[in-house]
Amino acid sequence: MYRFRFYLQRVLFWIALVAFLVIIVAPIYWMVITSLKNPREVISPIPTLFPHAPTLQNYGNVFSAGIWRNFYNTVVVAVSSTATAIVLAFLASYALVRFRFPLKINRLFLIWVLVVRILPPIVLAVPLFTVFNQVRLINTLAGLIIAFQIYTLPYSIWIIYGFLKSLPLEFEEAAMIDGASPGRILICIVAPLVRTGVIATSIFSLILAWNEFLFALLFVRTPRLLTLPVVISRYIGEYSTQWGELMAIGLMASLPILIFSNLVYRQLTQGFSMSLK
Repeated sequence: MYRFRFYLQRVLFWIALVAFLVIIVAPIYWMVITSLKNPREVISPIPTLFPHAPTLQNYGNVFSAGIWRNFYNTVVVAVSSTATAIVLAFLASYALVRFRFPLKINRLFLIWVLVVRILPPIVLAVPLFTVFNQVRLINTLAGLIIAFQIYTLPYSIWIIYGFLKSLPLEFEEAAMIDGASPGRILICIVAPLVRTGVIATSIFSLILAWNEFLFALLFVRTPRLLTLPVVISRYIGEYSTQWGELMAIGLMASLPILIFSNLVYRQLTQGFSMSLK
C-alpha cells in the first residue's frame, strides 16, 4: 500500500510538471511556428502544428519596416530609465533606512511610494501629459525616460529598502571608526553588500520599462521615436491582423530580455532568496 501511494504521488507529480511545462512552452512554440508560416497557412481554418513550407518572409517584412530604429529607442529608454530608477532608489532607500526624519516621514514616504505603485497609470496620464507639454518633453525619448519612473522608481525603492533594512549596522560603524566618509561607506561598503539585490531589482525594472505601453503610446507621436510595444500594437488592425509578422516582431522583442535574464540567472535567484530572508 505504501509503495502504491509512493508511485501514485510520483506519477501525479510528473503529470502536473508536464502540464505546467506545456502551459508555459505552448504559447512560445505557437509564436515560433506562426512566424514561420506564409499568410495563407496562418489564416487556414485548420491549424497546423508544423509549418508546411517554412519561410522567413515575416521576419523580412518586419526588418524592412525599420524595426532597428524602434529597437534602439526601446533599449535607450529602458536602460536609461532603469539606471536612473536604481540610482535614485538606492539613495532614497538608504536615507529611509539609516536616517530618522521627524513626523514619521519615513513611513509616510513608503506609503506614498506604495500608493503610487498601486494607482492605475491612466490616472496619472493626463496630468503628466499637461506638464510634459508645457516643458516640451512630449515626443522626446527624455520625456519617456522621466515618465517611466512612475513604473520603475516606486518598485525599486520598495525592493531595495527591504535589502538595505536587512544589513547590519556594524559594517558601517567599523568603516566610520576607520575614518571613511559617508560617501565612501555608501559606495565601498553598502553597495557591494546589496549588489545581488540591486541586480535583481534592475532586471525587474528593466522588464517593466521594456514592456511599458501606455505612456509610450500617449507621449510619442513621431514613428521614428516609437518603442517596440507600440510598434507591435500597430500590427493589429481594425479589420485584419498580420499574425505572422505580429508573432515575428513579438519574438524579436522578447528575445533580448530572455537572453539577459538567462545571463544573470544566478544573481536573480540569489536576489529572491535574500528577499525571502
